[in-house]
Amino acid sequence: MTLFVDTSVWSLALRRDTIPKKPEVQRLREALGGGESIYTTGIVLQELLQGFQGPRAKAQIVERFGVLAMIVPGRDDYVDAAGLRNECRRHGIQIGTIDALLAQLCIRHKLVMLATDLDFNHMTKWTPLQLWHAR
Repeated sequence: MTLFVDTSVWSLALRRDTIPKKPEVQRLREALGGGESIYTTGIVLQELLQGFQGPRAKAQIVERFGVLAMIVPGRDDYVDAAGLRNECRRHGIQIGTIDALLAQLCIRHKLVMLATDLDFNHMTKWTPLQLWHAR
């Protein structure tokens, strides 16, 4: 399984105070320890850097993300993300612009989304997004 890890999981996993017992964080740790392919994109990196403070935290995040495969969205991704968002809205589900783009990247690259954000769970009802679930 090839994973795309959302900011919601990274921010929990990178906390210094306590390691959350969320199954998504455990799955991320297993994937990292097992050498599985994990993908990210620039906006996830940006969101993490905005949420952590200090030069040391910044350096650690930049270093850790340096080994991950980076997906760069193209024009079609933005067009298709708007379509995903509109489809969800037709069914009464409000999805943020960034979440729609991240979902589209997962769909295009056939990646499984690892997230704690419930918006992705709602999206799976109306889009081909594959979301990891604990068993």
